[in-house]
This record gives sequence, structure tokens and C-alpha cells, in this order.
Amino acid sequence: MQQLSGQDAMFIHTESMGIPQHIGILSIYDQSTAPNGLVRFKQILQLLENRSHLSPIFNRRLRRVPLNLDQPYWEDVEHADIETHVHHIALPKPGDWRQLCILASRIHARPLDTNKPLWEMYVIEGLDSVRDLPKGCFAVMSKVHHAAMDGATGARFIPLLHDLSPNVSVVDDTPTKIVQKYNNGHMLSKALANNLKKPGQFFSLIGSAIPSWRRIQRGKKEQDFSTLEDKQKTIFQGKISPYRVCDAVPFPFEDIRAIKNTVAGATINDAMLCIVSGGLRKYLAAKNALPEKTLVSGCPIDVRSNNEQSSGGNMVGFMTVSLHSDINDPKERLKAIHDASMSSKAYADALGPRMAVDVTNVLPGGMLSLALRAASATGLTEAAVIFNTIVTNVPGPTQQLYFCGAKMVDGMNFGPLLPNVGLFQIVYSSVMDKVGTISISFTACRKMLPDPELYSACLQASFEELKAACLNNKT
Repeated sequence: MQQLSGQDAMFIHTESMGIPQHIGILSIYDQSTAPNGLVRFKQILQLLENRSHLSPIFNRRLRRVPLNLDQPYWEDVEHADIETHVHHIALPKPGDWRQLCILASRIHARPLDTNKPLWEMYVIEGLDSVRDLPKGCFAVMSKVHHAAMDGATGARFIPLLHDLSPNVSVVDDTPTKIVQKYNNGHMLSKALANNLKKPGQFFSLIGSAIPSWRRIQRGKKEQDFSTLEDKQKTIFQGKISPYRVCDAVPFPFEDIRAIKNTVAGATINDAMLCIVSGGLRKYLAAKNALPEKTLVSGCPIDVRSNNEQSSGGNMVGFMTVSLHSDINDPKERLKAIHDASMSSKAYADALGPRMAVDVTNVLPGGMLSLALRAASATGLTEAAVIFNTIVTNVPGPTQQLYFCGAKMVDGMNFGPLLPNVGLFQIVYSSVMDKVGTISISFTACRKMLPDPELYSACLQASFEELKAACLNNKT
């Protein structure tokens, strides 16, 4: 048994507030490359059965400590019944992109069953009218709880289920597994020991926070960075409903690279943030809800050391980046966002990128869970604006992937909404048919963003404006 870190457990506690905390990946495959041009459902089950030992995600479930006195544990299961996690469904005719997004939104809105290993898959057929796809394609939508996987671990998880050619490789035999379980008495005794260590850990955290505070004060004085204050409340702030919408907008990677090269030092991520900023400007303006001051985005950053790259779970810090949505000119906005990103990185370095991880590890599990539930019940989670949206960068595969012999040709990604943040956006880059692609997938509360096709159009229009400003008017 392995105990969840404080940050992993945060996603379990947040879910208890009625906001599901899993992430999702939907991949679309052309089965014409598979043997005989067909992938059968039983082949998918067989592949998952044969490779389930490659990741602990498939074979462990949540085990809570009695009375919630400590963070939960991952408990190995002797044999995970793959068939209870994998579902086979089809879109009604005509089977277009909008229908696929609606179905995916409904699937993503449902929480995972915490009594089983925290993952699910849906094999979806009937995609014959989905944009620019050959006939006979199918999709696989995977859901994994965020407590078990973040974006960085997800990037390592996906290749385990795929091959680099249509030939399905044979993996090593399943190793013999020793299943370790604790009884409630053992868990309570460990909880007592862990909680007795918390005061010492707290004072150690305070000791490390003092140098951080000094670095931040020095950085402000030397104007290495500035803090973002007076954050604006938008239609994406408020109580999150149980309903979701989603969509994905693709862009040519070479265009994004050319755009960022027009601003000295700018990155691909700066260019994508600029597209998001422009999209939000257009969408909120159409709703007569665009604040005069800038919006801000929370940008997760992986804080694993070199020795921790193979670790699972979450090790995530956050940068708060100004989107400069108050700037109308796209190229000037890109320059400002680049400067804001550099400022945010400097602030994160001064604070210490692992501070968010360390804080959650110090708080007792029961106290953290109780505090979150109390904040939700009293409305405190909607009182303060931390971010207007989340924008995270997830690297995808750099080589063409195949699933049961079928070639991956398209897809989208889904993130969990957070209290008071009803819009989550994922920048996802990958290689398909030897062509680099990059997209923005978004997940939103349906009551806050009831018209996802409009927001998608706003993102596309933002890209076109940025491209015109940077590439058609080079100076």
C-alpha cells in the first residue's frame, strides 16, 4: 500500500465538494491500418488485459483511513476486472463532431466509482460524419482520476497502450504481484504516527518559507517581477454545476512556431496563451461581460526533480500569468504575455516551485478535507478570485502511435474544473501522419459556457488575427 501525497489527496477532497476530479483523453483511430482493416472490441479488452501490469493505475483502488484521520492510501487489487471498466457505445447518425463532443461531455461529467480502480474507458463507434475523418474510425475515451495522474505522468501513460507501428508488440509476462493490505488498526496507528510528525514538518516549512519571503521582497524591490492583484471576476467564476461542455480547436504547429518567432524570446506557450486571451476577449465581449482590466490564467508547472521523473501522482506548482486581455492589438498582446510569463517564472523561482507541494503535505488529511467542505458549504470557495481560467501545456507523442493496429488521427483532452474556476484549457501538441499539430481543448461548466461552438469560433478567430498581425505584417 502506498499513501497519497497531500497534493494527490487534494483532488480526492475536492471531489467530495461535488466537482469530479478526473482527467480525460479522447483519441480517434483509423482502423484501416489494422490487420484486415478491423479492430474488434475483444481485441481492445485483450490488449488492456495484457498491458494492465505496466501501470499501477489499472490495479489499485482508493482506501480511506477510518474517521478520515489521515490521507488515503492506494491499495493493490489482486485482479482488476478489465471488462467492468471498459464500455462499448456508438453515436447516433449522422455521427458528427458536435455529437461526439456532447457525448464526451456527458461521460466526463460523471464521477468515477471510488470503490474500484479509478479509471474507465469508452470505445465509441459511429463517427462517419466527424470532421475530415475516413470512414470506419472509432474513438477511445479514457478517464483517470487526477489523484493518480497529472499531465506529466499522463504523457508517459499513453504510450504504454500504443505501438509505433500497426504491428501489436508482445509485452513481457505479467510479474507475480504481492498484494499488501493494512487492517483498520494498522492504518489508525500509522495515522497517529503521521499526525505526530506534522508540527515538526510545519515548523520546517516555516523555516523554508522565510528565505522565500525574503527572495520575493528582494524581487519586488528590484522589479524582477510584480504580483497580480485586483483580479477580475468573470462569468467563469462562481459555483460549478454538475454539467460540462467540451471542444477542441486544432492549429498548424508550423504557423504557431512562425508566430512566436516574430517576438524575441517568445515561446510556443506564449503564443498559445495569446490565442486563449484573444478568444476570451471575443467571447466575453459577445456576452457584454469583458472586464476592463486583464484576465489571469493559472498555469501548472511540473516540479519533479530528475530523480522523480518516473514517479506517479502529482508534483505540480502554479504560475499566475497575466493574459493582457485588455490589449486589443494581437502582436502587442503577445509581447506583453511573454513579459508576463517571464515575470511569473521569476516569481515562482523566488517562492520556490515546490512550495504548493510542501504545503499540502504538511496539512493533516482530516483537517484539509473538513476545511474544503466547510469552505464549499459557506460559499468561501466563490469569494476570492485566484484564476479566471486554467491553461496547462501537455506534451503529446512525438511519433505516430497505433492502438491495436489502428492509427491515431485526431483527439481532444479534458481537465477537471476547480472551485470558482469554470473553464479549463489544455494545450496539446503531438505528431500525426508525420505532421506536427497543436490544439486547445477546453472543458467548461455548461451553465457558465452554454455555447461551446461560439467559444471555439472565438479561439479560431483569435488565431487568425494573431497570424495576420505577426506573419502578414512583418516589420
